[in-house]
Amino acid sequence: MSKYCLDTNIYIEAWNKYYSNDLCPEYWEVLDDLAKKGIIFSPIEVKREIEKVDDGLRAWANQRPYLFRDIDEPVQLKLRDVMSSHGRLVDAIKQRSVADPWVVAFAMSEKATVVTKEEPAGISSKKIKIPDVCLALKLPWMNDFDFAKKVGIKFTAKIS
Repeated sequence: MSKYCLDTNIYIEAWNKYYSNDLCPEYWEVLDDLAKKGIIFSPIEVKREIEKVDDGLRAWANQRPYLFRDIDEPVQLKLRDVMSSHGRLVDAIKQRSVADPWVVAFAMSEKATVVTKEEPAGISSKKIKIPDVCLALKLPWMNDFDFAKKVGIKFTAKIS
């Protein structure tokens, strides 16, 4: 069974934009079901980023502790490897992307595919993104649309 480690932006952008809970509640039911089956997960650091804004997503996340994984020693060892080779993944000054190295470390530890909205920044950029790290570490990654196709999420439209 394939496993997927979801980045914070997968939840936040979907909740606030194209899969809002009032427009597409079935999407969130599918994510919940996939989490219960152990197919998807996120580091506890992703939950901490979600909790920074009270937009309804925080309550949804708080009701699903099984979705978020606590940090253990194997993950800490992978994090050390990630940060030693890709320390710029976190913007320490602006306190942004704090969960990013944890997403990569958890995916490495659990042999999971990273799911993120980010695209590679490329060699010429001063910024480094999750896909850049995944490519360098030969860790599989995909965006949320490819993830939806891979796990078989289908959307239906209806007038209520």
